[in-house]
Amino acid sequence: MRRYATLKLAALAGAGLMGASLAQPALAQSPSGCENMQKLLQERQSIVQSLNASSKAKRKLTPQQACSTLGRLVSNGNATLKFASANQDWCQIPPSFIDGMKADNDKAATIRNSACNAVKQHEAMQRKAQQQAQQQQGANPFGGSDSLTGGPMRVPQGAL
Repeated sequence: MRRYATLKLAALAGAGLMGASLAQPALAQSPSGCENMQKLLQERQSIVQSLNASSKAKRKLTPQQACSTLGRLVSNGNATLKFASANQDWCQIPPSFIDGMKADNDKAATIRNSACNAVKQHEAMQRKAQQQAQQQQGANPFGGSDSLTGGPMRVPQGAL
């Protein structure tokens, strides 16, 4: 399951970079005020590169890291879409770029939601296991330890 998500992420990253490269020629000759779009695309490209680097590395992203990084990617996508939609005519942004960006952002949001749900489920399981452990300790008045020192039970040393 994790490998499948990584492959989907790599495909998403490749598509995102293609979309960014399509818009750059149009933005290179764009009027003033459109530099913000270039900054958003550069930020997006660095996030995608970090995701690609982690998918190629021996150490994969943990669900917490994936949730956080993909959250940044989706937030960047939302900001980029907002700016592109508001300044489409002024900055000469093609509608195909906006459509591709929406599709990429939706895919990233889906993957982010999966990663964040995995984090929530893991935390819930940890809480449940901790509660069960506390309930089991409550059954033993000494809690499996020495009642005076609070440490583990000790076996007397010396000859018995």
